[in-house]
Amino acid sequence: MTRPEVPDAIRKIADARSAARRAHNWAEADRLRAELDAAGWTVADASSLYILTRIVAPDEVVDGVTRYGAASSVPSRLEEPATGSATVVAVATDWPDDLARFVGAVLAQAGEGLHVVVVANMPSPEQAAALATLPAAVEVVWLARRLGQAAALNAGIRRAAAPVVIIADTSIEPQGDLPSALAAALADPTVAVAGPFGIVSGDLRHFTAAPEGQDDVDVIEGYALAFRRSDFVLRGPFDEHFEFYRNLDVWWSLGLRDYGEDDPADAPPRRALRVTSVPVVRHAHRGAAGLTDAARDKLAKKNFYRVLKIFATRRDLLVNAGDADGDEDAPVGDEA
Repeated sequence: MTRPEVPDAIRKIADARSAARRAHNWAEADRLRAELDAAGWTVADASSLYILTRIVAPDEVVDGVTRYGAASSVPSRLEEPATGSATVVAVATDWPDDLARFVGAVLAQAGEGLHVVVVANMPSPEQAAALATLPAAVEVVWLARRLGQAAALNAGIRRAAAPVVIIADTSIEPQGDLPSALAAALADPTVAVAGPFGIVSGDLRHFTAAPEGQDDVDVIEGYALAFRRSDFVLRGPFDEHFEFYRNLDVWWSLGLRDYGEDDPADAPPRRALRVTSVPVVRHAHRGAAGLTDAARDKLAKKNFYRVLKIFATRRDLLVNAGDADGDEDAPVGDEA
């Protein structure tokens, strides 16, 4: 069931999700729900029918600058021809020194064609003041309210101009031209996701840092995670139920590596490649700042079950499948 004001494009997504549910294709239904969420609509199922409700907050104009109420309100470049080499997307909230260090390191060593987008996720006054001093080469996307991690990243990725997108945490400090190295890794069509930090699992319940010298991993950690913009168009947007950052990287890495609809039935999974040619310093990660251990673990576990709902039986995606025994109640992922 839909309302007359629902746009045709939204109605088509909701109809496709309903058809996926009838076919018991839960992964596709979840993907389409995430697409509706990112577009600013929530869906409630009622037997074989559904009800769509608009959830987008209004945009605001402050001092002549538009602050967007939802990721879906940000004007998108994703359907435009790609230009440049890579777009780096980072989220700014409350730590101006981290942002300044990160942006300075990225720009100081950047190759040609780099595009940097910083999402001003309802920042603190100190962070807002720092954003005003960023170089003109940095594009700032302002939000009218603080969004969850996935939604904030969706807002920034919608401005991505380059063929490669790199989501990064401002806690890292590259010691060289990391964006060019990651873009080069994705020139290999067998690689779906690349980054300097990788984790592996034997059971999809526990993930640990990949052993020294192992480049093919299961998941690229969210400190710096690169993928093709075209894959985001096909497989995204990020599921905005991931309000907390932990395990979003697990969900997205496995989703990128999964088989495409046009792949042969016996096609191997695409690869997650750890790129270590550029040293990266990791400073204190701020994602869990202000949370108790209990609150952090509760949010992480909620995201963990979201991952398991889709990938619990997909050991074919693991490079070291069977190397460990798992506890189904244990949270997965690392601190980024």
